[in-house]
Amino acid sequence: MGKAKFSTPLLCQSKLLCFSLLYLISALILAVHFTFSATKCIFRSSPFDPIQSSLFSYPSSYGEHKYAIPTTRSSCNSPVYFSDYWGALKEIQQSCANSTELGASSLRYMQGNAESFGGNFSIQKRVSYFDHRVDETEIPCGFFKSFPISSSDQISMENCKGVVVVSAIFNDHDKIRQPRGLGTKTLDHVCFFMFVDDVTLKRLHFHDLISSKSKEHKIGAWRIIKVSSEYLYANAAMNGVIPKYLIHRLFPNSKYSIWLDAKLQLVVDPLLLIHSLIVKENVDMAISRHPYFLHTMEEAMATTRWKKWWDVNGLKIQMETYCENGLQPWDSSKPYPTDVPDSALILRKHSVSTNLFSCLLFNELERFNPRDQLPFAYVRDKMKPKLKMNMFEVEVFEQVAIEYRHNLKQGGASVGPKVKMASSNLFVNGSCSKCEGYLLKMWGESHD
Repeated sequence: MGKAKFSTPLLCQSKLLCFSLLYLISALILAVHFTFSATKCIFRSSPFDPIQSSLFSYPSSYGEHKYAIPTTRSSCNSPVYFSDYWGALKEIQQSCANSTELGASSLRYMQGNAESFGGNFSIQKRVSYFDHRVDETEIPCGFFKSFPISSSDQISMENCKGVVVVSAIFNDHDKIRQPRGLGTKTLDHVCFFMFVDDVTLKRLHFHDLISSKSKEHKIGAWRIIKVSSEYLYANAAMNGVIPKYLIHRLFPNSKYSIWLDAKLQLVVDPLLLIHSLIVKENVDMAISRHPYFLHTMEEAMATTRWKKWWDVNGLKIQMETYCENGLQPWDSSKPYPTDVPDSALILRKHSVSTNLFSCLLFNELERFNPRDQLPFAYVRDKMKPKLKMNMFEVEVFEQVAIEYRHNLKQGGASVGPKVKMASSNLFVNGSCSKCEGYLLKMWGESHD
């Protein structure tokens, strides 16, 4: 019996075909490598974390996924490594259970009645509360008028005792978007609250997203809280500032929170975000850096240039007030990488420092305007005790949330009071003597 002959497989007889297969396999290996590479800004240590299924199906007419803003960044200088989901959940639970110093009770708040929700204090009075190293001092922190929500909603908010995620839509300015990437147990331990006004609520009724017969509303993960905003501020953006910065007072028993502008859709589990950006970093607050600006004055000038707020004279007075009271441009001696954040996403531990910062900043917003990037560095740098803050890379922000454009409306959105607009140049004809030193230092011309 002769020896068996083994011929070359037909598949490998063509050199071109063999080369193509080798190229395909190499490309697949590289694709897998870059998909899970640690050069990404976010990296899950366990790709097998349990993921919640889709939370809600919207009618096509609502269009909640229209007008996403594309991003082009693919890597960053300091990637965030997420812990195992179950480990993060356990550690946050233990932190919430064992922390007596966290929550709204970490400060004492001023009581009383006033014509405005925040009291509208003078600059001298506001400055006097920045140094809070004496625990007995009562801090002005809003609620000088009642916050107009139902008693059942208030009870539900007080019962949120761990992590809360909060957003708001006023004047039907955005869509409700469901968070993605939630672990299977996250909704058992994290509360989601969306504040809306009557205009937004009517739009939700129009799309049959909620029932007009029910007194309590829920859409997917979000519990919908109706706010009778006509009793608060005339400007819708200022009403949105209340849940954004007084979140610790609206949820007095929560220990951690995430504020999410309604233009964003969260795509990473909030427990993983809190654990990686707050707990592991041992900070009070985490917030993204601004993609372009370092100095507060750059943001102020952009606010007038792009007409984000029409009252330019009011902006000028605001910046002169801050310059006169110690605002300095950013430099490397500051323990923060920038003076300007992107405040669409804010993560907080409800500590003394964070609650104080939120109260002080809210008071500035009520006095001037709801553009919260303008008083940010002024309050942060001037307050005591100091705030431990993680100002993370812009690329991280772009990978934990998808940003969408606001609802498109005829005539545009209301961005400020109806006043006669001054020049779009914030400091026209050099008329900013109180900020001259700031500007010279910012431009590198100071000889101090």
